[in-house]
Amino acid sequence: MRPYVLAETQYQSVKDTSYEVAVLPIGATEPHNLHLPYANDTITVTRVGEMACERAWQGGARVCLLPSIPFGVNTNQLAFPMVINMNPTTQLAVIRDVVDSLASYGVRKLVLLNGHGGNELGWVLRELYGGEVFLSLINWWTVSADQADRIFSQTGDHADEMETSVAMHLHPALTAPLETADEGKARPSRFEAINRGWVKITRPWHLLTTHSGVGDPRAATAEKGRQYVEIAVERISQYLVELAAATMDRTFPY
Repeated sequence: MRPYVLAETQYQSVKDTSYEVAVLPIGATEPHNLHLPYANDTITVTRVGEMACERAWQGGARVCLLPSIPFGVNTNQLAFPMVINMNPTTQLAVIRDVVDSLASYGVRKLVLLNGHGGNELGWVLRELYGGEVFLSLINWWTVSADQADRIFSQTGDHADEMETSVAMHLHPALTAPLETADEGKARPSRFEAINRGWVKITRPWHLLTTHSGVGDPRAATAEKGRQYVEIAVERISQYLVELAAATMDRTFPY
């Protein structure tokens, strides 16, 4: 039993533990080029959460990793088979219920640990601001972003070298050989303003990509993934330790 993983923990342990921070992993169910599993985001964010919570627990923080939400916002990928979409408003309703449940048990700090780029959760923090539970958000793949250029030869957007390297490190048995992947080329928009990024749209993924990948994964290695994940886990775990120890006084979190 890992006492920081709620799904594995018995009531005897839970009732005797005063949890200081809950962590909610949020993933997605969608294709990732031709070589990564549909649950890649969920599997990855769950594993990162487990590793970070383990390290934080060892550091004295009483953290609780909640069961992962396996569905994300995928309105723009429904042209691909078996994509499971959770609309943003549904996502809010689910998170609100989790927050209310935690509040009833006296857990007043919740970290949303996001593993899917389509889950743009900043607005959820604003919607639920001011209640009993303090929410913060970590898009886990951004935690190590300042080291990406050192570790990877190129960057992409989806099932690229980084995401593939992470998968090769965390769940290699579910990762197909790299020669099965396509090169992840993305079609530019006819509007230069969109290509430059100062006009935002919801991208129709089946038109943007050939096989749902954006970014060439073929230089990926498990060692690159290990380095990237290790940096993220260390930083996330340190935040969890600090958050658990912080007093929610009048000026919190400042």
